[in-house]
Amino acid sequence: MATSDHAARVRTGTVPATASASEVDSRISVDLAHLRSLESRAKSLTFLPRQPARSVLNGRHASRLRGRGLNFEELRSYLPGDDVRSIDWKVTARTGKPHVRVMTEERDRPSLIVVDQRMSMFFGSELNTKAVTAAEAAALAAFRILEQGDRIGGVVFGDEIVAEIRPQRSRAALDRLLMALAEANALLHAEAPAVEPIPLTRILQSVARMAPRNHLIIILSDFDVVDDQTERLVTAIARRNDLVLGLVSDPFADNVPADMRLVVSDGSLQAEIDTGDRTAHQRLADMATGRLATILDWQRRLGVPVLPLSAAEETLPQIRRLMGLSQR
Repeated sequence: MATSDHAARVRTGTVPATASASEVDSRISVDLAHLRSLESRAKSLTFLPRQPARSVLNGRHASRLRGRGLNFEELRSYLPGDDVRSIDWKVTARTGKPHVRVMTEERDRPSLIVVDQRMSMFFGSELNTKAVTAAEAAALAAFRILEQGDRIGGVVFGDEIVAEIRPQRSRAALDRLLMALAEANALLHAEAPAVEPIPLTRILQSVARMAPRNHLIIILSDFDVVDDQTERLVTAIARRNDLVLGLVSDPFADNVPADMRLVVSDGSLQAEIDTGDRTAHQRLADMATGRLATILDWQRRLGVPVLPLSAAEETLPQIRRLMGLSQR
């Protein structure tokens, strides 16, 4: 199937299932049935501005969720009891009488869940692959956001495909997102051909186009290969939206053991890496810690909250812990 045709069918949810539920190991790959099974478990989460005290989204480091925007309703004369902060001073000065601007909260807020399903995510040393953890986190967030009454959409991308789902307050939009996740995840396997993956910057450009302002945007990725342009795009998106970065990692990649011989392959070529070689081991360690340090520095400098998710743990319990919720 041509790449463009497959991407279109993923986006519209018309690609047939590739394997039955009994053939899928949910630690390695996720299917539509598995993602749908997470719906009841998502009820314990919240992505509203009011967060538990220990939540990484509660406002520490200037990284609080702002919530839904405000719509202008009318300009009227000031009445006793009105909040003085709502006084429109320009109109008041022009008319000589105090006037207030009446604003109402938007009925819903559009949300975009951006999920990385590139081959760099097809790795896991203990429990899940990073791709599975990202897909599960995306499904949990999508179910909860729609239940809160907000619009749900997303961007799912692999090495060669991108599926864009425009935010809607409908079950159909959520189903399209889950279908795109399942189909993009199904393309990840050991025999997948080696290709040049879609850069994260291209995806962020699409996000900026789809979410010009007042969106909740959750990006779930290992953030493989980031540069100055990536930071500029993240900064621009965060300035106009509520942005949450879900940094998905694996403990093996973050702490490469010494004194091992690793055979790595891109599907066509393979090479052996001796981590007993101090120089080789240090370069691998620097690559892993450098990426983590970069993303965490965005949290400090840009006020963008980061949810560090490990593929070595079950997805929901660690999200609950990061959001300051009790473990049940």
